[in-house]
Amino acid sequence: MRFAGEVICLVMIFFAFAGDPAPMVNESHYLVKAKSYWEPDWCENDLFVSSGKAHVTFYYTIGWFTQFFSLKTTAWIGRFLGWSLIAIGLTQLAQALFRRHYCSIPMAIVWMAAIDYGNLAGEWVIGGIEGKVPAFGFVLLALAQMVQRRWQHTWILLGCASAFHVLTGGWSVVAAMVAWLVTERKANVPHRLLSWQLFLGGLIALFGLIPALALQRDVNPEVSAKAARIYTFYRLPHHLVPSSFQLHWYLRHGALILSTLVLVKQSRLRVLHSPLAIYTASALGLSVIGLIIGMTIEWSPNLSAKLLRFYWFRLSDAMLPLFFSTMVTHSLLSKRPGFFRVACIITLMAAALLSYRAINQSRLNLPPAVTHRILGFDPSATRTEQQQAFKDWLAVCSWARHSSEPSEVFITPRHQQTFKWYAERAEVANWKDVPQDAASLVQWYERFQALYPQRLGNTRVTIQYPTLREFRKKYGARWMIVDRRIVGEHLPLVRVYPVGEQQNQTFAVYELPTP
Repeated sequence: MRFAGEVICLVMIFFAFAGDPAPMVNESHYLVKAKSYWEPDWCENDLFVSSGKAHVTFYYTIGWFTQFFSLKTTAWIGRFLGWSLIAIGLTQLAQALFRRHYCSIPMAIVWMAAIDYGNLAGEWVIGGIEGKVPAFGFVLLALAQMVQRRWQHTWILLGCASAFHVLTGGWSVVAAMVAWLVTERKANVPHRLLSWQLFLGGLIALFGLIPALALQRDVNPEVSAKAARIYTFYRLPHHLVPSSFQLHWYLRHGALILSTLVLVKQSRLRVLHSPLAIYTASALGLSVIGLIIGMTIEWSPNLSAKLLRFYWFRLSDAMLPLFFSTMVTHSLLSKRPGFFRVACIITLMAAALLSYRAINQSRLNLPPAVTHRILGFDPSATRTEQQQAFKDWLAVCSWARHSSEPSEVFITPRHQQTFKWYAERAEVANWKDVPQDAASLVQWYERFQALYPQRLGNTRVTIQYPTLREFRKKYGARWMIVDRRIVGEHLPLVRVYPVGEQQNQTFAVYELPTP
């Protein structure tokens, strides 16, 4: 009973921190893809939707709910399922480490704050639903078994993590292998590595690995190299390329590493010899490898791009804060007054930081995926201005959904990522919705460069008639939605919305000239 109560408390904490209106940042990306997996005709003319499917396990489990519920409801179902899995894993890990109930509460608070304010490459765990959320839940369950030397269960659970997200689970397997090698070598009765559970975990992981490998099958080497450069250097350098990380990211991550080492030294425990410590050190080792690869870009950009695509910093961004939180929780249980006071201060500061962020987001009262900060457009806009823009965005998406055929294709504003979520119509290109297979990725890049050319600041679509005619002929796009704050009030095109008594301060729809 106490176990269930502990899990419920954790889910409530996760809800208080990340219970924003749907969609969250990645939900509009993951769930539209999941819906299209079950409904191939839905937005079938959209490049992203029709491109290769990478996260099949996620589509089969969470995506299955889109057949019965709206995208918004599916997001909430997925969140509570993902949060519950993480809560169960964290509770089991805390009980395995401390043999006491409710130690997972301060552990979760410190972990979440340490990820949020101490990551190196923008990682997060508690948020909207996507493939890595249940994957991290299975990783936590595996760590709970690992610290108890139940390696057979560990491999099966890590296989489940890999099935949901092959990189999250795959890097966890590598780190766990190192932990097994170091800790079991010194054990009086070591556990065997080769077991049927290890092979079963590998078979389960194939549900994540095979779809990912299939995306690279029969790809021209030149196209593959170009796609890797686009993905790494153009689309996601803030997660993948060390030279793109801001200085204060390195400083805050270094401070987290230093704080963890100080707590370890003061704890007077042989904690550095534990499987969890070796696992965390291995995750940090992966990030060091990523830093080294990042130094080779000038000599071999193609190879560096292909290697950096594997998110070398993801595991350490999540697991170093987890290990830090275990040390803080251990300090809370310490009988040394000074040690206890420091841990209390850290926990209270973590709670305050999480509360500050949650309160600010709740005051905005907008889905994170439509906030100006996320979209990179006028982040200093007031709450009233952002809410008005969102109201207008819902209105123009509603017009698109009710005034066009399901097969229609739209050109949409550069600063948005939720058109398919609200309008359920295809679009030519969307900054957030980058395909995973190489051929579609290159095509996405070419479309994006054509739609938002550098000469117009990568924000505006041209209004030259010959180019717009070519867009209509090449992409099948009949309508163009524009942000009136960028393009102004009057364009030399036929405006179809808003007209007459219709009102929309922010967005307008124009019909493209016929070929």
